[in-house]
Amino acid sequence: METIGFDAQKYLTTQSEQIRQRIAQFGGKLYLEFGGKLFDDYHASRVLPGFEPDSKMRMLLKLREDVEIVIAVCAGDIEKNKLRGDLGIPYDEDVLRLIDIFRSLGLYVGSVVLTRYTGQAAADAFLKRLGALGIRAYRHYPIAGYPSDVAHIVSDEGLGRNDYIETSHSLVVVTAPGPGSGKMATCLSQLYHDHNRGVTAGYAKFETFPIWNLPLKHPVNLAYEAATADLNDVNMIDPFHLEAYGKTAVNYNRDVEIFPVLAAIFEKIQGKCPYQSPTDMGVNMAGNCIVDDAACCEASRMEILRRYYTACVDRLAGKCDDTVVHKLELLEQQAGVTPDICPAVSASLLKAERTGAPAGALVLPDGSVVTGKTSSTLGAASALLLNALKALGGIDDQLDLIASSVLEPVCHLKTEYLHQGNPRLHADEVLMALTISALTNPLADLAQRQLPKLKGCDAHFSVVLSEVDQKLFKRLGVRVSCEPRYETKKLYHK
Repeated sequence: METIGFDAQKYLTTQSEQIRQRIAQFGGKLYLEFGGKLFDDYHASRVLPGFEPDSKMRMLLKLREDVEIVIAVCAGDIEKNKLRGDLGIPYDEDVLRLIDIFRSLGLYVGSVVLTRYTGQAAADAFLKRLGALGIRAYRHYPIAGYPSDVAHIVSDEGLGRNDYIETSHSLVVVTAPGPGSGKMATCLSQLYHDHNRGVTAGYAKFETFPIWNLPLKHPVNLAYEAATADLNDVNMIDPFHLEAYGKTAVNYNRDVEIFPVLAAIFEKIQGKCPYQSPTDMGVNMAGNCIVDDAACCEASRMEILRRYYTACVDRLAGKCDDTVVHKLELLEQQAGVTPDICPAVSASLLKAERTGAPAGALVLPDGSVVTGKTSSTLGAASALLLNALKALGGIDDQLDLIASSVLEPVCHLKTEYLHQGNPRLHADEVLMALTISALTNPLADLAQRQLPKLKGCDAHFSVVLSEVDQKLFKRLGVRVSCEPRYETKKLYHK
């Protein structure tokens, strides 16, 4: 079983208290820029064992009566049909998905703001769609010289040109489908308009990583750099915090670089900057909720290793270049990460070498390792899945959970009627066959009931998994990595 390293309940309490204090600090109204993912933060749950993917959302629910959500989305991203990487859906569709989820949890979604709007046709169509759905929408425009030309930014031709977003709650959470959506600029625009209207309001930032009160090279913070390797984010000591307080705090390069400009903008809008450093702007209490540092270090090293393998596979597919892989290699060195920390890596490679076929291995909750290889009817992912369920259920490895009389007709269906070149069953197809077998086979039923135990297990494969298999393992909560090698020499892989 995974060792708990993070106190989720303490996090909910201390984080919500910190936000309440920040609201009071600014006279009862706070614009909170919410970085990262609100309710499906799987990165945080992987590197901080005990942190639930929806912990941040549950924290907001403790403040439900005070919360209003504004969703920012860049008009240019809508025009380019930018996709959310983890879900594969366009940003405009994700805005609607987010609204549905927030509303289902009882949170008030006040409006949507289209940032950097220049009359894009797709953005106009989305505005019209929002209007038809009864959702208030606003336009914010590009500002020449942003973010360095403070005099122009803080003027009627700069922030003053933006639509003023009407809000009614004391805590306005500004979130977005993805990075670069203009959340900070939205908050600054609101502060400008509020000041001109005589409304007292403040700004704060909620980013989980890097964790400011952990060491710079702590594995948790290095794992954040690994997660953003393609963005070239770099953790660094906050020099403004060190100068102001004589204390070391960790932030990241973009916030440190932009702070002098932000401070000048705050001074221009409100007469003074309420913060001495970019770290001051944050309301992150995650570091105070770590209860087992060793467990979080171990989990973070595993995350860095997975990120490295993912980058190698992405490089193979032409999705990233050598720079990203080399940065991850450096982070591995700094964190003391080698493939040996994951027993599934060597087990899968040894199985592939011995059998001459693609193979996979999975580390069970008790630390034991099971393997599976490609056969005439099952792919490596499918074979590994069945073998893992057998092990978890205490079922003899020699017993068949799915009879050949069931598997072979399905393989025949795939090749003869569906015209697929590969007759072997994917992991989702195997689960369907297992479910059918469970109607008459008690062992199949026993195996099926082991599925929840796979959550949090690590698996590694000697070849790149198909997209179908990767999605299935992700839904089961299995953390998968692959060697950067395709099973075949074909040029097209799906």
